[in-house]
Amino acid sequence: MAAPKKGRGSTGAQGRPGRALALILIAMVALTGGMFLSNQTTPRLGIDLAGGTSITLKAKSEDNPDAVNETNMNTAIGIIERRVNGLGVSEAEVQKQGREHIIVNIPKGMDEEQARQQVGTTAQLFFRPVLTIAPGGPPAAEPSAEPSPGASSGAPKAQDKGDKDKGADEKATSTATPTSSPTTQGRAVTDALKDDATPTPKSSDTKKPDAAKSPTPNPSESAAASALEQKFTALDCTKEASRAAAGQGTKDTDTVVACGKSPAGQWQKYILGPAEVNGTDVDDAKGTFDQQRGMWIVQMDFTDKGAKKFADITGKLAAKQAPQNQFAIVLDGEVVSDPSVSQALAGGSAEISGSFQQQEAEDLGNILSYGALPLSFQEDSVTTVTAALGGEQLKAGLIAGAIGLALVVIYLVAYYRGLALIAIVSLLVSAILTYTIMTLLGKGIGFALNLPAVCGAIVAIGITADSFIVYFERIRDEIREGRTLRPAVERAWPRARRTILVSDFVSFLAAAVLFVVTVGKVQGFAFTLGLTTLLDVVVVFLFTKPVMTLVARTKFFGGGHPWSGLDPKRLGVQPPLRRTRRISAPVDPKEA
Repeated sequence: MAAPKKGRGSTGAQGRPGRALALILIAMVALTGGMFLSNQTTPRLGIDLAGGTSITLKAKSEDNPDAVNETNMNTAIGIIERRVNGLGVSEAEVQKQGREHIIVNIPKGMDEEQARQQVGTTAQLFFRPVLTIAPGGPPAAEPSAEPSPGASSGAPKAQDKGDKDKGADEKATSTATPTSSPTTQGRAVTDALKDDATPTPKSSDTKKPDAAKSPTPNPSESAAASALEQKFTALDCTKEASRAAAGQGTKDTDTVVACGKSPAGQWQKYILGPAEVNGTDVDDAKGTFDQQRGMWIVQMDFTDKGAKKFADITGKLAAKQAPQNQFAIVLDGEVVSDPSVSQALAGGSAEISGSFQQQEAEDLGNILSYGALPLSFQEDSVTTVTAALGGEQLKAGLIAGAIGLALVVIYLVAYYRGLALIAIVSLLVSAILTYTIMTLLGKGIGFALNLPAVCGAIVAIGITADSFIVYFERIRDEIREGRTLRPAVERAWPRARRTILVSDFVSFLAAAVLFVVTVGKVQGFAFTLGLTTLLDVVVVFLFTKPVMTLVARTKFFGGGHPWSGLDPKRLGVQPPLRRTRRISAPVDPKEA
């Protein structure tokens, strides 16, 4: 005799409910254990729940008002977002408001000051040749005599490598050595305005000292050099206001003054030539650790156009002496790095090496990658959301969720009675999975729970309960048709399964579309809704169905107890009709 075939409902998790329950139990234990091992036992909260900083930036373009358009604004949003997120500030929100404003929300608990600096540095990025470097402190008193050789050799250098050979020919490098001498500074400024490749005439060894000064300077050039000299001499880089004013009103074709910090952390001031390369010429840059040399470096890749310009300028700088063999990376008028060049760098790639720490290399790579914006911005306003206000909003969200859950439980108990216990435990399993996954995602990908995400979790309570209701009603339909509970559970599952999958697919599709087409906090709602929808499928398949298979074997549910929610009488099942039989005398065929 052939063995009886198994029904459709007797395979997999349906035929082996214990295996499915063990699987979901292992998943819950693993996720909970991972949560405690990562020392992250609560979800990371967003700015509206934990507090944080909101920055409003206003776009401006003095030269071309038409540049403030949708295309440039969208480009700027993407760059600012990548720049902030490059610091590890996940869930930072960057979105356009109106025609010329961008809102940046930085969650509390992240490095807000560092992120604000990155957001605030929204001007274009330039590579400028260094002409002169001097200490960036308060202006020194006018020297009463010619500076001694020791005065210039003791000033800080801009490059990371030592310049011990600079003292070999002090006369040839007088304008290249950091000094506060107005005469030296004036000569460097004048030569720069003339685009002279050599600030100090090469024939100075054969001419008299006054021979280099014999040509009568152009009055406009002299006036510009004098103004720049005065500005450079008066510049005090230790004051924030002075640093901010240094680069204002300048163009990329101007010779400018700027401030920056030396590798030792001391402020320096610079005279910089016209920009030779701008930030849009940088294709990619990143800080990386060189295993062979055991040091942090910054690798740069240029566009085709940028590679040619970078090769040209590095070829010119390599032929000069320090510090005029350096180029300054200038962002928002401030020098963020001033590496030296020893040879022409062709091929479209280069690296910056020196005594970098990891954070310094990563910050510089981040600035080079995302530093060039098509527009300049000014900080319109900065608003801080306090943790107290965020706590109140979180409390309100939790209260709303508790009320919603309580209403669902009351309905389940009133309508499904004993089956409500299975639904409540299933909701608890779904809540544990959701909580642990959200907590781990906060540590892993920077997911932050905001107020719309809490709303998504509340909506998910109804979606999950709806799946249980679909299954329970299919079981009841089978019982109404006269079947007992055990076959009813198995026969109802294929029909309920199709309905649940179609319903959850529609919910997940809506969440996915919402996540893709929206920005900011609404994405938190969409993400939570999509996650809980997927977990609903997992819980129904691996927990609710196996539990129903097991409880169908119990007397309380299988016997149709009035409080089980599966009582045939309460479901309107009519007892089978019995045929009435009677005894009578046989009928005579003839009489019929």
